[in-house]
Amino acid sequence: MKTENESNIKSQIERGKRMNLFYIRYFVELAKEQQYTKAAKNLNITQPSLSHAIHQLEEELGVLLFEKTGRNTVLTRYGEEFLVYAENTIRTLDQGIRLMQKAAHGEGVIRLGFVRPLGMDFVPGLADDYRKRLQDEMVQFSFHTGTTHELVNGLKEKQYDIIFCSRPVDESGLSVLPVGRQDLVVITPEGHPLAEEKNVDLADTLKYPQIYFAEGSGMRDVINELYSLIGETPQIAYETEEDEVIAGLVAHNFGIAVVPYMKLLERLTVKILKLRKPRADRMYYMVCDATAYKPPCVQSFYDYVSEKNEMQEDKFIWNRNLHKSFTYTTGLWYNFT
Repeated sequence: MKTENESNIKSQIERGKRMNLFYIRYFVELAKEQQYTKAAKNLNITQPSLSHAIHQLEEELGVLLFEKTGRNTVLTRYGEEFLVYAENTIRTLDQGIRLMQKAAHGEGVIRLGFVRPLGMDFVPGLADDYRKRLQDEMVQFSFHTGTTHELVNGLKEKQYDIIFCSRPVDESGLSVLPVGRQDLVVITPEGHPLAEEKNVDLADTLKYPQIYFAEGSGMRDVINELYSLIGETPQIAYETEEDEVIAGLVAHNFGIAVVPYMKLLERLTVKILKLRKPRADRMYYMVCDATAYKPPCVQSFYDYVSEKNEMQEDKFIWNRNLHKSFTYTTGLWYNFT
């Protein structure tokens, strides 16, 4: 239970809007040295300045903190009680200062959000390459997964620094940079009528029930766009948000699906068919809040990914030119030839 004096001191601190943090440091130093001359020298201030600071602090708190005992200046009972709070305050403040100084030099935690398929290789690879590039700098990552809709909401609510996902439906206030692509493929259960094919047209999927991306998934807009290009609507049997769940349902004969290619598919009992017409790939993006402050570590990682993407962009465009008339729509490259 707190004593009346402790409560009084705490309430005085809470009300003491004018209290100078330097004065608290001066108080702790004087409590340690017990002499104004030594304490002032350690603090690199004059003795009158120290005396004034202590007097102001006592006026603010309404109690005497020190009293003379022989040649020494020692704490009163109130001073001993206040010393506990003062030392805790300085300790906490110094910890915060050190943390901010480290952040200013590029250290800290980068909070990444991403759709699950990018967590198998792409995002871990980026983070690992970046850490190796930094060498001595202390940067950590926190990793979070979700749908594009969930990630964008989390970004706007300051839960993440950067996210990797499909193209957001609403890009207002966001910085959106394409950073990669995945081929779109058709997957079927083994023994399915299409399973004997190596390549299929999108139109070939129309007569079969499909496992489809749910509303709120960035991939739903991409797949919808793909079917709109051929003027058709697929038969939707089941809906879910995650690529891996769709693949699992296909493997257990719940239907077929159009999904981005991922290494996981090779480990499941599904047939992977290339899309012949239209040929298409899904784009994914690095997204951040365009209006939010980026700590140095976040800005550095963002610049690193941007530069890495620029180096790959020429190769990406060159490959597209080999295939002639590819067209880009929201989150989707496609070709009918």
